[in-house]
Amino acid sequence: MSTPAVCIIVDDNEINRLTLEHMVELTPELELAASLPGSLETLQYFRQGGRADILLLDIEMPHLSGLELARLIPSEVTVIVVTTHREFAVDAFELRAADYLVKPVEFSRFTQAIKRVLEQRSVKVAPQPEPVSTELFVKVGTRMVRLDFNDVYYIEALSTYSIIVTKAQKHIVYLTLKAITERLPFAHFVRVHRSYIINTQRIDAIEDNTLKLGPYAVPIGKSYQEAFYQSLREL
Repeated sequence: MSTPAVCIIVDDNEINRLTLEHMVELTPELELAASLPGSLETLQYFRQGGRADILLLDIEMPHLSGLELARLIPSEVTVIVVTTHREFAVDAFELRAADYLVKPVEFSRFTQAIKRVLEQRSVKVAPQPEPVSTELFVKVGTRMVRLDFNDVYYIEALSTYSIIVTKAQKHIVYLTLKAITERLPFAHFVRVHRSYIINTQRIDAIEDNTLKLGPYAVPIGKSYQEAFYQSLREL
């Protein structure tokens, strides 16, 4: 017997979550890993090492919509949109949704969607990557300082130098943003503006092309938007 596909449910309506949970329970090809009330909880789930093969995703949710969330989750996760609104179908499929279920969902239609998804993918447990150091030495003034780049929210350009911003403090580095971009070995650092590089692992929300990273807000430059959203899908 093949390994069940790991499934998570994201919907801010508890009744809708319970309905989908029951359908998953009735589907032996699926294993429910989490049932979450919102997008921010889902980002935290993945940030903490959670995994999924299939995401059953509502669209209208507070803070971060399902369509925005779909841009941020790992690209190997297959998205099935579950919503009361038919008009979001085009947007959903542009964001690689594998199917589009309209509430109230009939079990036969749910089963059809799951069968199609499982036929399209070979469900395998991804090998665990070797741990990679996230620490680098950077020159701050006359000192070499070791920074854990997991703690960095963003890097901002100011004239011929840059500011590396963490939760604890800000470090002035005498390198241009272009030079830092060329030297950073971490794929989760992405340029989103002529003046900003951000840590995608620190994104809490995206609203009106503004990134919320903890206590900070960083704009997404118009000319960087397409490449930025593409980079999120590839992480």
